Amino acid sequence: MSPLASVDSGFRPAPRLRSIGVSEILRIGAIATRLKREGRPVIVLGAGEPDFDTPDHAKAAAEQAIRAGQTKYTVLDGTAELKAAIAGKFSRENGLNYAADEITAGAGAKQIIHNAFMATLSAGDEVILAAPYWTSYADMVLIADGTPINVTCREENGFRLDAGDLEAAITPRTRWLLLNSPSNPTGAAYSEAQLRPILEVLKRHPHVWLISDDIYEHLIYDGLPFVTPARLEPGLKNRTLTVNGVSKAYAMTGWRLGYGGGPKELIAAMAVVQSQSTTNPSSISQAAAIAALSGPQDFLIERRIAFQRRRDIVVDGLNAINGISCRRPEGAFYVFASCAGLIGRHTADGSVIDSDAAFCRYLLERHNVAVVPGSCFGLAPYIRLSYAASEANLIEAIGRISAAAMELS
Repeated sequence: MSPLASVDSGFRPAPRLRSIGVSEILRIGAIATRLKREGRPVIVLGAGEPDFDTPDHAKAAAEQAIRAGQTKYTVLDGTAELKAAIAGKFSRENGLNYAADEITAGAGAKQIIHNAFMATLSAGDEVILAAPYWTSYADMVLIADGTPINVTCREENGFRLDAGDLEAAITPRTRWLLLNSPSNPTGAAYSEAQLRPILEVLKRHPHVWLISDDIYEHLIYDGLPFVTPARLEPGLKNRTLTVNGVSKAYAMTGWRLGYGGGPKELIAAMAVVQSQSTTNPSSISQAAAIAALSGPQDFLIERRIAFQRRRDIVVDGLNAINGISCRRPEGAFYVFASCAGLIGRHTADGSVIDSDAAFCRYLLERHNVAVVPGSCFGLAPYIRLSYAASEANLIEAIGRISAAAMELS
């Protein structure tokens, strides 16, 4: 029986929810929060949320907007001022030119993607997802009556999509390819040379559109340049939705402000969807986002350096643990570590670690570290750790994971 159903109340959930649940990441976070309230010293490495603060100039712009009375409804998908700031960002940083009617803003990048699927998918339409992928991607496809098609991105290929595998997955029902670079959960990013074969496949299949989720654009390491598909292959711009937001780079997750640029016909259809859900994004968040996108950007470099240092602490620490191996990711603030060497081992009480989910439960219940199993992202047996935490907490967490692995027999 669906967890939403109740025999007593007679409540009957919509059929579309039968295969969709609350995000496992949120569920694990809720358990970890409860344990912390009970006094357990839990270190949470599950959430994709920077531990830095929102920049002062963005907070000041929000305060000024409140004092100025900018607390009313705005234009449906973003004020003219916000769209101008977004257009400026796309032009300045990505070499992409979008008119106002080719830009949309919503309550987070997640809503932008959701709007796109709701505006375009019919029953049976397929969306290709490069697995492992962010957990919400597949559920957003399903809730829009689409069919997610998982294409496994192998670790030996850097968790990047292989062009041949993409070609084999395309059918007449394929509507979208969703690509996230740098990636959640793996941190994998594409160079220009690695991205071009993917785009060549799309050029051969004009019925397939592309969503490029660029939300981790500014979190890319070791001097690797960021590339976005619509800039690299201008011929695909008229069927590409480039998605971004202020949540990750600007540490503004709670402000809920995301945006996208794409063909005006798509943007107009997405506005219809948004008009029947949230309407405009928060007026105050829009004011803060304008300041974030248009104001000083130098702090982004400092934060990127800090995240790269944390990445190296975590990767080096995990690779020193017998039974765990971890690829060094190019971006974002996650590592996706294989725990295959621990599967089949036993805990002190005789329980078998028979999956990555079991290992994650063991870490949380016995060693007070909350991480997310790779099976949630479409690839097992792995664990995803977020290193958006202090270096002290990361070092302590790696020590606990090491102790947990050594206790297994």
